[in-house]
Amino acid sequence: MSKSLKILFVSSEIEPFAKTGGLADVSSALPQMIKEHGHDIRVMMPRYGTISDRKFKLHDVIRLKELQLPIGNSIKVANVNSSFISNLKIKVQVYLLANKELYGRNGIYISATTLKEFPDNDERYIFFARGVLETLKRLGWQPDIIHCNDWQTGLIPAYMKTLYADDPFFIPIKTIFTIHNLHYQGNFPANSFSKTNLPPSLLSKLQVNNNSQYSFMKAGLEFADIITTVSPQYAKEICEDKETINGLHEVISKRKRKLFGILNGIDYNIWNPEIDPIISKRYNFDTIDSKFDNKLELIDKFNLKGEEPTPIIGIISRLVPEKGIDIILSALPELMKLKLRIVMLGTGKPEFTKLFSEAEKKYKGQFSFKAAFDPILAHMIEAGSDFYLMPSKYEPCGLNQMYSMRYGTIPIVRATGGLIDTVIDSSKSGGTGFTFTKYSSEELVITVERALKVCSQPSAWRKLIKNAMQKDYSWKTSANKYIALYNKALL
Repeated sequence: MSKSLKILFVSSEIEPFAKTGGLADVSSALPQMIKEHGHDIRVMMPRYGTISDRKFKLHDVIRLKELQLPIGNSIKVANVNSSFISNLKIKVQVYLLANKELYGRNGIYISATTLKEFPDNDERYIFFARGVLETLKRLGWQPDIIHCNDWQTGLIPAYMKTLYADDPFFIPIKTIFTIHNLHYQGNFPANSFSKTNLPPSLLSKLQVNNNSQYSFMKAGLEFADIITTVSPQYAKEICEDKETINGLHEVISKRKRKLFGILNGIDYNIWNPEIDPIISKRYNFDTIDSKFDNKLELIDKFNLKGEEPTPIIGIISRLVPEKGIDIILSALPELMKLKLRIVMLGTGKPEFTKLFSEAEKKYKGQFSFKAAFDPILAHMIEAGSDFYLMPSKYEPCGLNQMYSMRYGTIPIVRATGGLIDTVIDSSKSGGTGFTFTKYSSEELVITVERALKVCSQPSAWRKLIKNAMQKDYSWKTSANKYIALYNKALL
């Protein structure tokens, strides 16, 4: 057995403290599994204004004004709170970097009032990157690995290889940088670069978009010791498809030997119909008929009409183009001619919210839409739907298709990224769902029709559900692969 490692896992969002998407789930579940493997792992994130002192029993480990951090020519102070994430077996310490001016707002990356990105997000995550490193020094806790996640943490490897390069505390520490979605790069105007206090010579190395901006994501890709992304297929795609990588082709190509794809797992302590406290009737494959009780509850909750057995397609998504929202909209008139019902949950671009709200009125009782981010409804949709639709334009990993399979809810997905790595088309041996390749509403409708045909064949349908529910996408395998990479970085 390899020696016990010390790891700091750094993320801009961690469930249950703050969440906008799958990053928060990963940043909670993966550290817990690594801790179960016997390693000393701690996590760190910003202390957002929505995080309750009382709920999370926060206490200071570094008091206010003990931490003073530069942003350009100014100095801002911070304190660091501590809490835990835990399951029944273990708990993982969480550090939260606090500064009310930068983080004490109603929103994580965007304003809950204006729905626009905070204009000082560059300063907020410059401060976070420096705060992470200075917190380690102040606490005197020296990890073997700092595991950074997405653009918000991308400056950490850059600082370590430049401003902190000669600091004896940081010299032995290695960095891992994980790309969760290369579409979001943390690009800011070049005149903002001076706020980082990085050497001016670095600006040209970190510039993107014809040198008009510099990229936090590119900083992580340039300077991390090892780069990972969240599925093997997405790792392949970002090396081959210039459209997918949005101007970072050169740095990805240069560092592809240090790039590894590790499929995300899911937390079966949370997403498991046998123990799920949210759903109305718990079940497994042997008691799959109980799934129908959850379907009845979903019908009632979303005011669906029609015969009870009529198939339901669930959609839980951010309302952004890369999630295939445009082809769902285009396909909706044809889908509504089929014997099915659709429930949809999500928030995002206001124009999409408006169009789906109008569609709900037009197809009342057959198409139901709730513009919300609601974990309770998400569990109800996974348990009560027959199918789960995920026609992404690109998908680094995806989690909901794996949640769905565990709940016996058959995924209908476009064959891209992690969706290829997790969903086997029903036409193949061991099939677990339905896939299509061409990004079009026509192909989506054809695939839904194919899925409905199999659903009407009891024997084939039951076999498909069994295959899906037996798939193991727990974090155990993925955690072992990350631990192996941690050890590889230290060689």
